[in-house]
Amino acid sequence: MNKKQISSSFISSTLLIAMAGCGSNQVEGPETGTTIATTVSLDRVTAGIPIRKTLQLFTEQPGRVVAFEETPILAKLPGYVESVLFDIGDKVSKGQVLVRIHAPEYKDQLEQKRGLLGQAEAQVKQAEAAFVAAEAASNSSKSMVAQAEAGVGRTDAEYARWDSELKRIQQLVSKGSVTPKLADETSSQFQSANAARHEALAHIESAKAQRREAEARVLTAQADIEVAKSKLRVAQSEIAQAETMLNYMELTAPFDGFVTSRHVDEGHYVQPAGASNAKPLLTVANVSKVRVFVNVPESEAVWVDAGFGNANKGDPVTILSPSLPNGKIESRVTRTSLQLDPQSRTLSAEVDIDNNDLKLLPGAFVTTKMLLEKRENVLVLPTGAIVKSAEGTKCCAVFDGKIQLLPIILGLRVGDEVEITSGLVGSETIVLLRAGSLQAGQSVELIRK
Repeated sequence: MNKKQISSSFISSTLLIAMAGCGSNQVEGPETGTTIATTVSLDRVTAGIPIRKTLQLFTEQPGRVVAFEETPILAKLPGYVESVLFDIGDKVSKGQVLVRIHAPEYKDQLEQKRGLLGQAEAQVKQAEAAFVAAEAASNSSKSMVAQAEAGVGRTDAEYARWDSELKRIQQLVSKGSVTPKLADETSSQFQSANAARHEALAHIESAKAQRREAEARVLTAQADIEVAKSKLRVAQSEIAQAETMLNYMELTAPFDGFVTSRHVDEGHYVQPAGASNAKPLLTVANVSKVRVFVNVPESEAVWVDAGFGNANKGDPVTILSPSLPNGKIESRVTRTSLQLDPQSRTLSAEVDIDNNDLKLLPGAFVTTKMLLEKRENVLVLPTGAIVKSAEGTKCCAVFDGKIQLLPIILGLRVGDEVEITSGLVGSETIVLLRAGSLQAGQSVELIRK
């Protein structure tokens, strides 16, 4: 063996002896039959116990400010502007007249309708008087029928009397007790009574016909009253319509607010709202209260809760704007659209804010910070500690220097932290980083955190 070979063998032997001292295994060299040491390295992992803390999920989105109420004021009827009583920036109260329109033809129509109303009222009175007269005639005809029927009773009695008398005289004549002349006189009386009886019956029929005619006149008079009253109601409705149309000559404020725009002056000819070239004369807005519209992304929309009229409910929201005192104001989510916009895939949320000091101007953009969810005193792990596989969600716990996979259930995630709702008691030593690269039963060296 030369000097070079002796030197290489010495160096190799020295290195093998040095490596044999720290957790190594002994193997036999392939050429010389000497024992060689091989080191088994351990993965060093960062581990610690899960922490308990309060998790808060926020979403920070831009918002836009709009007036709580805003109404463009348009004319209902065409006409010339007589006067404009308010200008831009003026405060108005509900019901105050803003613009007057000059259209005298509507006043003339109202007077005409009033004349027709008086005529209809006179017709009703005339029909009622005719009904009274018809009823009186009907009652008179009923009396005539009763009188005629009474006369028939008298004539029937007279007829029966002379009929009996005629039969008696005829018997006496046949016996020769009286002369035939007396029988002729009695027969004449009988014929007269019979004629009177037929005349009385005819009077009854005549009286009944008059009664039927009078009753028909009563029904006609009743119908005439209804017709007259119908005409009266039509005239009254036309009066109301004419008065309503005349009221449209004064355009009033629909609510308390401010005039935010003006596009009309005295003398302008204005078109009705339905015309193609109609334009708002004024705009009235309630800016003492405003709405802040916020579009929440689909991924966070499910967490948004609104009060829907209950001021104490709804997610807390901080409105940030340089125009606000201290740069911010606290409020709550008032309402949401309850559905995502199909184009932007966002949920529209509204926040109502009192704006009596007029610090938030409609049209302004603000920043909103909305607290979507708050979980207090919950177990939390970093996302690097979570292992997801086909078998479920797990984390890597270290027991006696070896990895053990524990099934867990996740809750709220905020940034790089996630809530553990089930599977841990909080005293376990959990691998906090790169847990997905470890295997069950693997030996590891801990780096405590």
